Amino acid sequence: MTTNDEMPRMLLESLSDGVYFVDRDRNITYWNASAETITGFQRAELVGKSCAHNILRHMDVSGRELCEDGCPVQATLQDGEKREAYVFLHHKQGHRVPVHVRVAPLVGETGEIIGAVESFSESSSRLDMLKEIERLKNDAFRDPLLGIGNRRLAEVMFDNLVEQGDVIGMIFFDVDSFKQINDQLGHPIGDSVLIMISKSVLSALRQSDLFFRWGGDEFLILLPNLSLDDLRTVAQRVNVFVERSFIMVDGQKVSTTISTSGTFAAPNETLESALRRCDTLMYESKNTGGNTVTVG
Repeated sequence: MTTNDEMPRMLLESLSDGVYFVDRDRNITYWNASAETITGFQRAELVGKSCAHNILRHMDVSGRELCEDGCPVQATLQDGEKREAYVFLHHKQGHRVPVHVRVAPLVGETGEIIGAVESFSESSSRLDMLKEIERLKNDAFRDPLLGIGNRRLAEVMFDNLVEQGDVIGMIFFDVDSFKQINDQLGHPIGDSVLIMISKSVLSALRQSDLFFRWGGDEFLILLPNLSLDDLRTVAQRVNVFVERSFIMVDGQKVSTTISTSGTFAAPNETLESALRRCDTLMYESKNTGGNTVTVG
């Protein structure tokens, strides 16, 4: 038989949203099952630890680390106001996850703030292309490791955008020092780094943007109908999201950066021709030391 004291906890465990409580010192006192699913962190790993120690590393769209500057939980603990924000948390596997967070104060019997509760749900802004690939169950168009589109699908989607008369922005990037990661840590870790990168990049894109693995550690993004300023903004956000992602291997943080180019396909230009320009711009980024965006 369920007691009245057990009922609230059962309800929290049944929610599809992640939920966690913190005390006045931002120590995590409760972590529900959906929080485990969305973040990859089990409750035993987090309960008793302070979220101020940058565990989830909430980041805004500009790349600002909110645990260091602008934490909504800390602000609510100070003024008792409810807050909402769209942020990107750090998954245990290293990539960024877009979430909508809601924070509310926990108030004691005498009206004092004794803690805060945050609920968060994963953003539904996922790429339509990925949903379509999943619907078709067509492995011919999907990269087997990353689950995103492959080169063949990139060629098909580029031709479709040309036929529709869309303005086609392009972002092309290569992973910095990827051979070194493979040589020093092994190919399984290299694969994990590529998975981390692809998931973080997906979080940085608009719903209409199309993301492909061109081959090896080279990736292509097609961005229909956007301005030059928007293209530059998205390219820089992609760079920041990758730079701020990492995985842990035997207690060691493993991270990397990317060298990125951005351009527009000219009317009636072939994908091959546009990619040659992308490649030249990308190597300009590479030659500056990497972790750079070159738009032209």
